[in-house]
Amino acid sequence: MNIGVTCYPTVGGSGAVAAELGKQLARRGHTVHFISYRLPFRLGDFHENIFFHAVDVSSYPLFEYPPHDLTLAAKMAEVAREHRLDVFHVHYAIPHAIAGHLAKQMLGSAAPKLITTLHGTDITLVGQDRSFFEITRFGIAQSDGVTAVSEFLRRMTLEEFQIKNGIETIHNFVDVSEYCPTRAYKDSSSFAKPGEKILLHVSNFRPVKRVLDTIRILDRVNREAPAVLLMVGEGPERASAQALARRLGLQDRVRFLGTQEGIEEIAGMAHVFLLPSELESFGLSALEAMACGVPVVGSDAGGLPEVVKHTETGYLLPVGDVEGMAARTVELLKDEELRREMGHAGRRRAAALFSADRVVSQYERFYEKVLG
Repeated sequence: MNIGVTCYPTVGGSGAVAAELGKQLARRGHTVHFISYRLPFRLGDFHENIFFHAVDVSSYPLFEYPPHDLTLAAKMAEVAREHRLDVFHVHYAIPHAIAGHLAKQMLGSAAPKLITTLHGTDITLVGQDRSFFEITRFGIAQSDGVTAVSEFLRRMTLEEFQIKNGIETIHNFVDVSEYCPTRAYKDSSSFAKPGEKILLHVSNFRPVKRVLDTIRILDRVNREAPAVLLMVGEGPERASAQALARRLGLQDRVRFLGTQEGIEEIAGMAHVFLLPSELESFGLSALEAMACGVPVVGSDAGGLPEVVKHTETGYLLPVGDVEGMAARTVELLKDEELRREMGHAGRRRAAALFSADRVVSQYERFYEKVLG
């Protein structure tokens, strides 16, 4: 198939999934055309069967705000016409589903089918804003096929937006050949002193991730077990997290690593992965940690329970329960056998339910169903 993919190229779950899906589809012989204003962050190297088409936004003085959505729609139509695309696969409802719909209208009977994948905040935050509610609902309704990355998100979308056409759950996935314990950095001495355990958090540092809770968890953990916290990512809460670490005297125990490409190399060093989010539509970073054999301590919220099996691959506690999360983390750090068992169970669960081979095949079947 010839597949056009549109996603946000910035660091985040939707962009990561779109890029990884594109790479997997290309390996299976499909031709994938990414259409965005910048190359997605996980597509830095050359990949056979993958092409990138940049959306150039006009800076005409009349426009106070450049019309990115319209330019994107025009570019999608241009690429579809030139390369005879079979499918537009857009990730994130706003504005990509709307841009895809406009591109289809421009192309008429020759238009590709439009598939929209919902990733979370496009429904839980952006879509719930009254100024975006109707157009989000319209974009979903006008799609030829819609998928959601968790059963939680599928149900929420159907209920909140009163969607009549069906939505199929296709979970996020991980390449277990890349995300595995053997890919870890062999020398952790630059991150932790001998005897110190490593905690890890990976996110976009938005308020919904409750980044400050990870600092508070470390503070409590250190009273019983010496540990350091690696913080991977960038976002609006980073400065607040740094300030809290200084206030608690933890500035030497919290390492802010910024955006990193080789997450699998860092994750494999960790002893526990922390994800105390207010809400997770899926929890891709938790899945990647599990694939690397790392137990997860996080929030029992949203779609995360579909990924992390409580008491089997980690622990899930109520949102904001810093004391409980810290206690469970200490338990894992002190009990080597328990931590190893949970790590192995997480790896098995990732491979059995969320492997790239399994999930990408689901996407291929969904494309064929929509095209059929």
